[in-house]
Amino acid sequence: MQKKFTRAFSFFLFVSLLVFTGPVHLTAQTAEDSGEPAVTFEGIPVPVVSSKAAVVIDEDTGTVLFTKNPDLEIPPASLTKLMTIYLALSEVKAGTISLDQEIIPPRESWAINQPPRSSLMFLADGQRTTLRELLLGLAVPSGNDAAIAVALAIAPTVRDFTDMMNNQAQALGLENTHFDEPSGISEFNMTTAEDFARFCRIYIQTFPEALQEFHSVPEFAYPKAENVAPVFRSRPGTIVQRNNNRLLGTVEGVDGLKTGYIDESGYNLAVTAQRGDSRFIAVILGGSGDQMRNQDGKTLINWAFSNFQTIKPQEPELEAQRIWKGKTDYVGIRTDDPLDFTATADRAAEMYTKTEITNLLIAPLPAGSRVGDLVYYDSMGELRRVPLVTSADIEKGGFFKEVYDSIRLLFLKK
Repeated sequence: MQKKFTRAFSFFLFVSLLVFTGPVHLTAQTAEDSGEPAVTFEGIPVPVVSSKAAVVIDEDTGTVLFTKNPDLEIPPASLTKLMTIYLALSEVKAGTISLDQEIIPPRESWAINQPPRSSLMFLADGQRTTLRELLLGLAVPSGNDAAIAVALAIAPTVRDFTDMMNNQAQALGLENTHFDEPSGISEFNMTTAEDFARFCRIYIQTFPEALQEFHSVPEFAYPKAENVAPVFRSRPGTIVQRNNNRLLGTVEGVDGLKTGYIDESGYNLAVTAQRGDSRFIAVILGGSGDQMRNQDGKTLINWAFSNFQTIKPQEPELEAQRIWKGKTDYVGIRTDDPLDFTATADRAAEMYTKTEITNLLIAPLPAGSRVGDLVYYDSMGELRRVPLVTSADIEKGGFFKEVYDSIRLLFLKK
């Protein structure tokens, strides 16, 4: 009898566990699968991406075209070096340092003092280099030694420079990005595909020249004769390294940006390409291998250009609008948003616009008041609406002007 009761109780406990723990497992599974690939335009095919996380955006408009686990936190690995370069170029722009300033690599930056398995520029004792060379050493062979040298050329310590990186990330609104050091070797650096895609857009728009000067350079040779002591100049031991971004020269229009890998992150890639008026950015995190990362990058860039385009309309000539009961009879209007927008590849072959004023304009009316929309159309329908606002303050007219316009408005409304 006791055995039967024990078996019955065990069965009851087993069923209860299934019932009560079932939702927990379902919730966990749902959370894990919540990052299904998504396209922000209906009717566009979803690309197949093997990496854990990815985001594709239009560099000009910031429009997000594709996401997969955009908020999944993953160490950026050597993508971290893009923030290091960004800060260095910011200091150049501010005039605190120059690209051609001579730098003696400090002991902390020498290649022999970097962690095992580091990618290197091969800085060493007795060398002289420039900030320009260090940035090339970051962008092309992804030298961890170059990252330390850049940090110490700008800040008193590597920790001080890292604080600058985090302050900059916060200032740029990168809420899910944190840096532990400037090279990317630490597993405690952290970002998301969405955050880093936004950062890449800011980076390109702030320093567009960096693509040609650093990120699209196919190879880097260091040290050269001028970098070493006179006694070694006949045999400087130059090492030539290829750019780690294998999509350069193999995918049309690719001119940046950076690869990254540590065990804790998997294979990462920030890639950008321009064809015609369109430039797209893809950020891929958590790839399972170098070839898979490159295939994901190629897939996403080609998919973006096959399905989307950046439309850059010319600034329209907008007619002044009638305003009632004001000191003047007309007020100028202007667009209140950028005109550029992202459209699918099959749209906007021929465009036309209409100005839609929503209501009668009656003074007083401050500058910047929303009065309607500029609407872009093509043969398939509406493409985009851009807000229209007043370009000047319009004060209320005198008593007789108000009475006169009020009478005229009565007839207009009939």
